[in-house]
Amino acid sequence: MTETVTYVYAVLHSVEGLETALSGVRGVAESPVRLVPEDPGGALAAAVSAVPSQDFREDALRRHLEDLDWLEAVARSHHHVIEILAAHTTVLPLRLATVYRNDERMTEKLQADADVFTHALKRLAGYLEWGVKIYVEAQPPEATGSPAATEELGPGRAYLQARRSQRLSRDESYHSAREAAERIEAIGTSMAAGHARHRVQQGELSVGSGENVVNDAYLLARETAADFRTRILDAVGDLPDVRIEVTGPWAPYSFADLPPAQPSAPEPAP
Repeated sequence: MTETVTYVYAVLHSVEGLETALSGVRGVAESPVRLVPEDPGGALAAAVSAVPSQDFREDALRRHLEDLDWLEAVARSHHHVIEILAAHTTVLPLRLATVYRNDERMTEKLQADADVFTHALKRLAGYLEWGVKIYVEAQPPEATGSPAATEELGPGRAYLQARRSQRLSRDESYHSAREAAERIEAIGTSMAAGHARHRVQQGELSVGSGENVVNDAYLLARETAADFRTRILDAVGDLPDVRIEVTGPWAPYSFADLPPAQPSAPEPAP
């Protein structure tokens, strides 16, 4: 029989009907998702699955984190479970690959840090996360002068002129991006309860055209989200060479940090 550990997706407010919503839901390693309560009838619970311990020991996990296929499969399952939970109650998403030795250890954690978890969930109640990305899409510089004039410049001077035009175009595009970022942040300051900056996406993580130069998240009350999106897109509509991507709503991943005096997630099982 395969030895297992308890994989934890999120801490949440236990609400009526949540077990029914999780019926048939499978998470990491195709394992059924269930709830571990703080205590019978308690307000707190954790959404968990039993996963093979051999995949989540420290040495194995270190290797797995370099396996993009494995990492993507775990991340998709983790996200899928949290989104189902977030549709029914306030959730405090935990970090990817957070595990306990068993359900009893998770219950102990819920009981020991009940005040911390309750405070964090209260802070996030009624709020969802929205992402805002800014992309620079510099246009190629237009050709200047006639072919004859270009020949008259000579290949060296023509090359330098073309490079200068490219630099000017790039500078103008980045100026537009800075202006867009300032306008969006001003809107976020007036509307959002939280603002988080993330590393810009590059390479395979970057989706769509252009260079990602801003990758931020905002914590918004459910009822203000539509207005937030409209105001952002209206505010930057006149800026050239930038593309704005507003995504959401998501569970509040970027705002689930616990107070500094407490660990932000359970320590991995050995």
